[in-house]
Parts: sequence; structure tokens; C-alpha cells
Amino acid sequence: MSRIGKMPVAVPQGVDVSIKEHQISVKGTGGTLLLTQNALVKVSNEGGKLSFLPANDSREANAMSGTMRQLVNNMVLGVTKGFEKKLSLVGVGYKAQAQGAKLNLTVGYSHPVNKEMPAGITVTTPVPTEIVVKGADRQRVGQIAAEIRAIRPPEPYKGKGIRYVDEKITIKETKKKYGAAAC
Repeated sequence: MSRIGKMPVAVPQGVDVSIKEHQISVKGTGGTLLLTQNALVKVSNEGGKLSFLPANDSREANAMSGTMRQLVNNMVLGVTKGFEKKLSLVGVGYKAQAQGAKLNLTVGYSHPVNKEMPAGITVTTPVPTEIVVKGADRQRVGQIAAEIRAIRPPEPYKGKGIRYVDEKITIKETKKKYGAAAC
């Protein structure tokens, strides 16, 4: 059995987990998240601890038990603490400004780029060269951060662009021009 799938998920105080035939819902202070239940995994709630057991002895059921456990664990963490991704803008004149559910970016194009945030995702700009994306759903926070980064990904020669705060960019060396004496 999957090592991660064996560990139960502790449900903290103030979080309500309901398990229906085809859906698992987690409700807390951060909102409500839904997950479609897989037929290969049996989910049970005993005394505030969720356990995930494979429905049969197949490899797929074993792997899916660990996957379902981690997805539900991320849902519980999301409705209690939430998730966040930080991005930084590197480049002369590059700046970001959050206005409600909209992010305005000036990143070297001839026009400003506006990105609308979906419901459940908040974006803030503590300083003009930093973007913080927050939300309860880990997958959506990561997806929105990736979409913002894709507007102007970091280029390999000067490193200009939008990057994650913990991302390391490998800077390439520029092409050297050799004279006739080198031939």
C-alpha cells in the first residue's frame, strides 16, 4: 500500500468534511472546496481522521489512494491556512499593480497587460515589483501564478521577465565575435 496513502488526514477544529457517494467537500474559514471521489479508493471518517484505503489490490488503486489522500490534505490546508505563490518582476520599468480582482502589468510591451482574477483567488502587490497570489485551492493558485509568469517569462541572457521568487535563472553567455586573427 502507498506510504502516503496509509497516513490519515487530521481534520482540525472548524473544518467540516462531508463524504458523499461521488464527492468529497471540505468547508472551513477559507471557503468550500469540492473533489470528485474515485471509485478505486474507499474514504472513511473516524473521529476527525480521514483514512483512504484502496478498493482492490491493483497498482492503480494503491497509487490513487495516496493521490486522493494528498488532494484532500491540500483541501484541508487550503480552507484553514490557504496557499500563496510569490512572483517578482525583473527589468527596467517593469511593474505590477493590483486593483481589486484585476492585475495590471507593465512588462516591456507597447501596451499594459490586464489579467482578470477568477473567484476565490486574490492578488496583491506589496511593492510594484512583487506579486503575491493567494487562495484556498492549491492547483488554481499555481495555475494562475503560471499564467502570470507566462505573460513575460524570464529570458536567458539578461534574466528580465516575471519569475517565481525562489526560481533560479541560468544566464547564458552572449555570442562572441572573433576577428580575422583568430582564424
